[in-house]
Amino acid sequence: MPLILNEEQEMLRDSARGFLDEKAPVAALRKLRDANDPDGFSRDLWKEMAEMGWAGIIVDEGYGGSGFGFVGAGVLAEEMGRTLTASPYLSSSILAATALKKLGNDAQRQENLPKIAAGELLYALAVDEGAKHGPAKTAMAAEKHGNGFKLSGDKTFVADGHVADKIIVAARTAGSPGERKGLTLFLVDSKSNGIEVERTQMVDSRNAARIKFDGVEATGDDILGEVDGGFGALEGVLNAGRAGLAAEMSGASQAAFKMTVDYLKERKQFGTEIGTFQALQHRAAHLYSEIEIAKSAVLKALQELDDNYGIAGAVCSLAKAKVGEVAKLASQEAVQMHGGIGMTDEYDIGFYMKRIRVAQEMFGDPAFHADRIAQLRGY
Repeated sequence: MPLILNEEQEMLRDSARGFLDEKAPVAALRKLRDANDPDGFSRDLWKEMAEMGWAGIIVDEGYGGSGFGFVGAGVLAEEMGRTLTASPYLSSSILAATALKKLGNDAQRQENLPKIAAGELLYALAVDEGAKHGPAKTAMAAEKHGNGFKLSGDKTFVADGHVADKIIVAARTAGSPGERKGLTLFLVDSKSNGIEVERTQMVDSRNAARIKFDGVEATGDDILGEVDGGFGALEGVLNAGRAGLAAEMSGASQAAFKMTVDYLKERKQFGTEIGTFQALQHRAAHLYSEIEIAKSAVLKALQELDDNYGIAGAVCSLAKAKVGEVAKLASQEAVQMHGGIGMTDEYDIGFYMKRIRVAQEMFGDPAFHADRIAQLRGY
């Protein structure tokens, strides 16, 4: 399949770019941060996004979504990355929607997908328990209790966990931490007895949460997918999240690059624009080439999710790793080429660096994904 957007996807991109430039510039994120907003995003803006079909971008039309698929979801994520838009888009519209679409039974889909598409309820995915991403390291226990389970353990870095109405949580119904067998996914209400949520404000001014589960009761109706067979299912959901994050970082790196080139064209030293210096031109040309390669990797990953969901893991890891490195380079070059002002809070470029570094770590850094690709290839 050609690595280009079709006409419909281009129209979606152009529409999203115009909307976000007007409604959610970087200044909006700065305002949320400075006000220490309790939600960390604008619920009014999220409502508008839902009305435009963004919240249900991968939800089928039969459940109230717009059915654009993963490429469409990536188009929106990339545009949100350009303006660093704060929203529960990744957690609800990509991760939770994918989990329910791929793993939910008829009742779970009927109950939840229309609410995701309408933006009525917010969802979060709780996986990691330590400083580094590692689904197989899950230690949280799901012990049998009567006809159901009791969940006990701690989760960390749960994106939008502080505002989520429902939480998809990975717990161990068998096996030991480090083993892939024995994981099960549960969908629980965030107001359930035994759940304690602590908001954590990240360096990128986004939100995450530590969530403690103390004997939280779950029934058979709360299980997503198969008991003990949740690792592969979880990896599929995470692949969608990784591709979405890669798309967001791609958009952020493109925006940081544009800001830098604009600055090189206007900043003068020794009576001439610094963009005329050959050393800076070479660095800019190298970065441009890397960004173009990264864009192709992202689009390929999104296409694979739409066409070959079950075997898209390797290309999603490739995209997450490649874009993570390129976006890091873009933000570092941006700060350096802006000189001293690049280190100040007054300039937006620092916001891009912080968001990129957090997104690079979330759901696996480049080293994690290089190892994952090696394992998938049998090394």
